Amino acid sequence: MDCWVRCLQEGTGFNMTNAMVKICGLQDVEVLKSMVHLPLDYIGFVFAPSRRRVTPERAVELTAELEGWKTGKAPRAAGVFVNPEIAELRELLSKVALDVIQLHGDESPDFCREVQEAFPGVQVWKAFSVTANNDHSGINNKIKDYAGSVHALLLDTYDPEQKGGSGRTFAWGQIPAYKELAATLSLPLFVAGGLHPDNVGELLEGYAPYGVDVSSGVETDGVKDIAKMTAFVERVKQS
Repeated sequence: MDCWVRCLQEGTGFNMTNAMVKICGLQDVEVLKSMVHLPLDYIGFVFAPSRRRVTPERAVELTAELEGWKTGKAPRAAGVFVNPEIAELRELLSKVALDVIQLHGDESPDFCREVQEAFPGVQVWKAFSVTANNDHSGINNKIKDYAGSVHALLLDTYDPEQKGGSGRTFAWGQIPAYKELAATLSLPLFVAGGLHPDNVGELLEGYAPYGVDVSSGVETDGVKDIAKMTAFVERVKQS
């Protein structure tokens, strides 16, 4: 059982001393094999339009590799989507064993609830883009509509060209307002956007999100770099 589920059931709140780690955008089986020693919580596979996009066939190979991990607890598999149809999700999940459906588009609370009902046992995460001049009252009201429809919230940097994976941070000073709201909704809060081994410690020390999500920040020339991934995970787990 995930810590955040147990905490919700027991009413004890979240333990912020050991943040969850998700590395997103995995495409290569050999790279995944090199990560077996890392204490990861989630690994993300992108099914939305992106240079990191994987086919269902490749995703089957990748998730099979996760199931074969023998060292410690294997991380859970998250699929990243932008405005998918239920039929699309149903077709994909009939082939690929996903633990999380991460939605980065304009998906409504009703759609998120429909996804929950269609795939019991699969977590639904909703990403929200943070701009430099976000109106907290407006976006907070929007997020409140998702209470009961999702299992977790994720903040990412707004980019007009793409939904996530921009490699840029947003103004972290906005995190406390979102964190407070997430707590009132009993939802864990993940932070993404421009994270890398040299800045994730600052994020955790200053804002203590429930979890962090990284992609381009652990790449070299567009390819996942085991040294950077190792450094990132060590800095999160030691914070």
